This record gives sequence, structure tokens and C-alpha cells, in this order.
Amino acid sequence: MAKLMTAEEAVKAYIKDGMTIATNGFVGAVQPEGMMRAIQKSFLEEGTPRDLTLVHAAGQGGGADAEGNVVGQVNHLGEEGLLKKIIAGHYSLAPRIQKLALENKIAAYNMPQGCISELFREIAAGRPGLLTHVGLNTFVDPDLEGGMLNDKAREEGSYVKKVNFNGEEKLFYPSFPIDVALIHASYVDTQGNCSLEEEGTLADILPIAQAAYTSGGKVIVTVEKSHYVEYGSLDTRFVQVPGIYIAAIVLVDSDCAKQTNGSYHNEAFSGEKRIPMSAMEPMKMNARKIIARRCAMELKAGAVVNLGIGMPEGVANIVAEEGIEGMVLTTESGTIGGVPASGGDFGVTTNPDTILHQSFQFDFYDGGGLDIAFLGLAQCDSHGNINVSKFGPKIAGCGGFINITQNTPVVVFCGTFTVKGKNKFLKDVEQITFSADFANKTGQKVLYVTECCVFKLTKEGVELIEVAPGLDIEKDILAHMDFKPIIKDVKVMDERIFKDEIMGLAK
Repeated sequence: MAKLMTAEEAVKAYIKDGMTIATNGFVGAVQPEGMMRAIQKSFLEEGTPRDLTLVHAAGQGGGADAEGNVVGQVNHLGEEGLLKKIIAGHYSLAPRIQKLALENKIAAYNMPQGCISELFREIAAGRPGLLTHVGLNTFVDPDLEGGMLNDKAREEGSYVKKVNFNGEEKLFYPSFPIDVALIHASYVDTQGNCSLEEEGTLADILPIAQAAYTSGGKVIVTVEKSHYVEYGSLDTRFVQVPGIYIAAIVLVDSDCAKQTNGSYHNEAFSGEKRIPMSAMEPMKMNARKIIARRCAMELKAGAVVNLGIGMPEGVANIVAEEGIEGMVLTTESGTIGGVPASGGDFGVTTNPDTILHQSFQFDFYDGGGLDIAFLGLAQCDSHGNINVSKFGPKIAGCGGFINITQNTPVVVFCGTFTVKGKNKFLKDVEQITFSADFANKTGQKVLYVTECCVFKLTKEGVELIEVAPGLDIEKDILAHMDFKPIIKDVKVMDERIFKDEIMGLAK
């Protein structure tokens, strides 16, 4: 029977030193913010709970307050001594935890977002773990870095094991018990049944609740005070987590119940209403738009598409602006159809056709369901490897990047040619998030799109295939690269890309 508790009471009753906690959420969506604050408060005032292991799949975190301090979600747990270990898919929105990892004050691991999400289901079912090809030849592979981000993690050893299965190399991600799952719902009734009809993503809410329950642990759900309702009043079609899993119900204020980091409640994200796509603001003419337009030229009728965070988000704007139809945009958060949102709303979608659990979306991705994917281009080397996960003292994390890039037949990496005057095309990347060798073995088509030029991956390395109108290859391209690409037949990029008018891509 679910108990109604304050956040402070739930922490004291169920979260003990040394436990493993799993938190649901995707960037700022479906976040149990109220419980995060209560854990931090308890630790600072009473010194407990401490030495926790934190596990989450998608990146979780907030923005900055008026003083510029990073706040929100897992950042509340970034107190020295509160965490002992973290296994996460993405770190870029959690700078306080990044800092602890870089200072070697916690053991930090980075695993593919999809693998962690799918692993929750393996834990829930009492299976030994997740066996997959995802992560081979990348920094997650034990032959390279094993997903370990610092010395404390290396002292404990890699979670990932390389095994031979039916004569093929695979990676094995072992199961482990979840002591506490922290989740958030749109509505919760007095029996603990949780509905999510006002959310733009479900993330891992059901798998982590089941994983904690079958591990003998506890599930704590937060809900806005005005959305705690009588048993029997919920539409059962919207109930995603049954009350039998719930140990505690925590009522929170509206500032702990935002739909995303950028929106309190946008009905077009949850599918409650649809808005005309003409209402979306067109992109300003800049490098971002140029890149997004060239990427959009790779779209085919009927294609099932994934858009990554950052620069790839612009492709969704071009699709809307150009009125392109006959394809389906998806996100790893579980949305299918509509136009993925960006910025503080990233992770949800305007006018989605449906919203799946994140782990089911990754099943589809890992199985090769996508036709084309657009991902970020932070660093590229002469072999065609890409790094988007670690840059000097900054830990970004791989997110769903590895799952998507290793299983999609056409992959387009997009980003500016240089960043703040520094070269992005390097002799060797700092960390291999995308393996060109793996791509060549599987026969993927791979492009690298910038505002200045376009490259493609070949078995011999990176080949320059297009240059922007008016640019000199030697002075404007090669002078800003740490290696010389293969140069054979270089074409001029389509001039429509650079004009501040509709390109006519819908035709």
C-alpha cells in the first residue's frame, strides 16, 4: 500500500547510506526534482544518505539560476560524500557531478544510454544482464577504456565485459540490484497508480520502477499537489506505473513539476493538442541553418529519422520550414512523428504521433529500424572516428550516440567546421565515440557536414567531396585541418543552401 509522505520523510524511511538509486528523466522532463532536493537537504543537514550509487540512462540536469549557479535534478546530488559512484549515459547537464568525477571524488562510468535503459528491463526480469554489440570498438569497449572516466572507476574495474558468443565478439552489461527508484508522474491516485498524460516523454519510468520492486527495493513517486486524486478517477489508458509498485507518494509544488526545463505544460508536447506547424519560427540565416539545410538534402521519402541533440535539432526546423512530408522524425526519448523540440525543451516533440518507453525505442534503434540519423560533430580524425563524449576537462558523455550510430545504415554528422577558432578535424580524437572501423565493417554510409564543406567516410579514410561556393580548398579548408583528407572529385555545395529563401526541398 503506497504511503503518503513528505519528501523528507521518504528520504529518512527509504534511502540509506550505500544504496543504489535509479532516477527517471530525460534532460528536464519527468524529473523527480522534489526528491533530489530532499536528498541534498538531508545530506547537508544530517550527513546522510551518503556513499550512494546513482544510475540513470538519459542525461538529466537543469539550467542556471539568477546567480549563474547550476541547479536542478541530479545536480542536487553533486555534494562531496553524497555519491560514491555514478553510472550514467550523459553528463553535460550535470556539471556539479562532472566536477566530482574530474576531481576523482566519485567513481564515474559512462555507458550508452540505450544499453542502460535496456538493462533496467533485464534487472526487472531477474536476468543476468544485457548482451549486445553496442559499444564495440568505442571507448566503452574494455579493449579501449571500458567506459571508465577516472582513476576511482579504474580501481573498481569496468562494468562492461567483452565476451565471445557464437563465434562473435559481444559486450555484456551485467545486472545489479536497484534499491530505490525515483520517478515523477502527471497524476497519482490514493492507491499509487501513476498516469503520465501531461508528459512529453515516459523515459524509463516503468522499467526502473519494476527493477527496484523486483530487486526488493522501493519506488518513490513525486506528483504536483493538485494532481493527487482519488482512486478510480484516473483513465486506466494513461496509467504507466501501477500502484502495487509504489512505496511512497510525495506531493510537490509546481516548480518541482515542470514538463521540461523550458516549459511548465505545453499540450502540444504531450499530445493533448496539436498546433499548426506554421506557428514554428523559421531559423535565422546562419551557419547552423546552412548545415541543417545540407543535412536535410539527405532525407528520402518514407524515411524513419533520428535527430541528436545540438546542431542536428536544426534539421527539424528545416523540415517544418520547407514543408517536407513523407518521413517520420523520432527521438531516443521515445517520440515518433511530429517535430522534435530543441533548447530547454529537448527530449520532447511538438505534435508527436505516439510516445514510447525509451527502452522500446532503443530496441527499435539497435535492431536497425532507422533509415538515417543526424548526430553532432564535435571532433573528427583522419580515420573518420568521431568524439562527442570527452573534451579535455569536460565530460559530456555518449548518450544515445553509440546505439544510434552503430545501427543506422546512413549516418550524417553535422557541426561547424571549426569552433572558436580551433580545429575540429584532428589527427586523432580524444575519445572514440563513433568507430569508423566498425562503420566500414558494417558497410554504413557516413557523411560529415559543415557550413564550409562536406566529407564522406571511405575505407581509406575521410574524403572531401563538397566545398561551399567561393571557398579556396587550400586556404579555407586544408589550412584549418590537422590532417589532409582524400581529395578526388570535389563539387560545389548547392547554392540554394546559402540563400535566405525557401529551398524548395519539399519538391
